[in-house]
Amino acid sequence: MSVMRVRSAVSPLRRRISDLPMPAPLRSVDALVAEERPEEPIHCIRPATLAATARDFVAAFPGDVLYAVKCNPDPSVLRALWAGGVRHFDCASPSEILLVRQMFPDAAIHFMHPIKARGAIREAWTRHGVRDFVLDSQAELEKILQEIGAGDDLGLVVRLALPKGGAVLDLSGKFGAEAEEAAALLRAARPHATRLGIAFHVGSQCLDPLAWRQALATAGAVIQAAGVRIDIVDVGGGFPVAYPDMEPVALGAFMAEIEDGVDRLGLPGVRLWTEPGRALVAGGGSVVVQVQARRGDMLYINDGVYGSLADAGVLGFRYPVRRIRPGIVADDTTVRDFGFYGPTCDSADVMRGPFTLPADIAEGDWIEISQLGAYGACLRTGFNGFDRARIAEVGDASVDHDDLEGYARAA
Repeated sequence: MSVMRVRSAVSPLRRRISDLPMPAPLRSVDALVAEERPEEPIHCIRPATLAATARDFVAAFPGDVLYAVKCNPDPSVLRALWAGGVRHFDCASPSEILLVRQMFPDAAIHFMHPIKARGAIREAWTRHGVRDFVLDSQAELEKILQEIGAGDDLGLVVRLALPKGGAVLDLSGKFGAEAEEAAALLRAARPHATRLGIAFHVGSQCLDPLAWRQALATAGAVIQAAGVRIDIVDVGGGFPVAYPDMEPVALGAFMAEIEDGVDRLGLPGVRLWTEPGRALVAGGGSVVVQVQARRGDMLYINDGVYGSLADAGVLGFRYPVRRIRPGIVADDTTVRDFGFYGPTCDSADVMRGPFTLPADIAEGDWIEISQLGAYGACLRTGFNGFDRARIAEVGDASVDHDDLEGYARAA
């Protein structure tokens, strides 16, 4: 009997937690495929990997770790991160706030979207006990103060704009106040805030630890210009993970630059925050797809850019891949590079890769695509009717990035 659950493009943020089934006994991915022989994509969640990654990150960071819920809001993922010691959550919408509050009544929830609807502010404050709000303009500060009234225990955090950097995904431009405006906002917010902070984001999948040193120096100049007490410094997210063509330095190098940069600020008693997403969950999830046809070096698979592989298409991300062919032992270790076509009728539904797989891969084979715990399942759409996928918690280990070539040659 199947122990998997089915999701559509809108779950889990539109489902009551009480409606979700309890986790089933864990199997390996290979055993799951051999038993189920699925014709829909399967999102495989590895709770043990997620909990271990969270424990390591929480232990390494000298402050509060706020998981960026947008990265993967699946309840199985949130449970695993909680088991790993995550107690703070970066939420950007009422739906994310409700999900976390339903699951973890004692969690610390922080409303980190710089632009919020008035109703969302009221709901977060009055219904869910959220007390920390990010802003990047005078208009947003006034909106928050108008909606919560003379609220006690209010935390206000000013989002600072950074210049375009070297991160794989640059996040400059949409949010953040320029230095002079940020200093003015700190001064304006100080009389209303029990906790006042400054935040920034160096960009997603940032491979350079020095980016945090430079950002902290910029933040320090703004703090000095503001001339008010600062209680929180939020160093954002952006911590990278390993992909076949990206191998970041150890996490300790990033933490060392952050600690040194904060020490240089000379702010005794300041509390540090960080907002990791990808770094916590990428390695704890994969998707299993089936090959529906082969045309030369292109494989037609049952997931694509409108499903869990948006980053593989639009951004050209490569992921570790391996073939799964139950009950058959490969006698040929030859590999070659392939691209993928997704299942929709849109010709833009293509992922060039290259993805290295056995040269004899064929229709009916399955492929496990790893490092997809981040921005995979949560980006699914209902386009063209291909919105269904299945979710299973699995018990085997995630891919070993020291043996990506061997991973590709798997039978």
